[in-house]
Amino acid sequence: MIKTTLEEFQSSLKATGGYDTAPDHRAPARAKPGWWTTLRFSLLVSRVFPLCALYEPFGKLTVRKWAGFCFSTVTGAERLGMNVHLEGWKNREAHDGPVVYLCNHMSTTETILLPPVLEAYGPFNIIAKASLSHLPFLTKAAAHMGIVPIGRKSPREDLVNMLKVGTERIAAGNSFLIFPQGSRQSVFSRRHFSSIGAKMAERAGCPIVPVVVDTRSQMTREEGILRKVFKDFGPVDTSIDIKCACGPLVPCGKSKTMHEQSFDWMADKLESWGLPVDRS
Repeated sequence: MIKTTLEEFQSSLKATGGYDTAPDHRAPARAKPGWWTTLRFSLLVSRVFPLCALYEPFGKLTVRKWAGFCFSTVTGAERLGMNVHLEGWKNREAHDGPVVYLCNHMSTTETILLPPVLEAYGPFNIIAKASLSHLPFLTKAAAHMGIVPIGRKSPREDLVNMLKVGTERIAAGNSFLIFPQGSRQSVFSRRHFSSIGAKMAERAGCPIVPVVVDTRSQMTREEGILRKVFKDFGPVDTSIDIKCACGPLVPCGKSKTMHEQSFDWMADKLESWGLPVDRS
């Protein structure tokens, strides 16, 4: 098989607004589920963190390098015979400037998949749990990559900090990626869909770009003796392809309106993929 390059991937996004794994760029047969398949994919994805920690002290870590490391999500899936499908990214290219990206949160996969996608459209920052940036040797690397940590212990303090930092960085030309569900959820629910992204977009005076992913191929490990240590890397199901779709821009306006429009598009798209949605 031919290995897809980051340049080919991003060129396809910019030229067509999408990407589909070419038959000769994936393994001819899907890998059988099991510990070996799970280990192979998990190692390719998790290596992003030690690589960033390794490059940072030598001044070699750039956002481009980070995107390249994260691209292992795409190539790793293709090595296992899975397809990667992206659509709708012409919607992002229609706006020349920073935006607030809102994305559903299903698993660890999208946090590694999205950097090489978003990097094609300019600088960006990510809201992430503070524990990620506190991993050994990753504090400086996380800051360098534009990760804004939140502790989840004081929601009000986190809200004030995110709005302040987000507004400043958007004013400086950086887009912002937020997972409004906060934690990973198997059901996309209105009750767990925070309005922080819409409030940030209103305050910063920029549009929202809603994004949805289907990353059920590796969900969080919910049970078993490995849960405490390998919670982020559950069993891999190669029968499920990875999908990512970009919706139409939600123009800047009142945060409540932007919030509702974003949720409605995301819910509609996820339902069209057969994924569970709770609109109550």
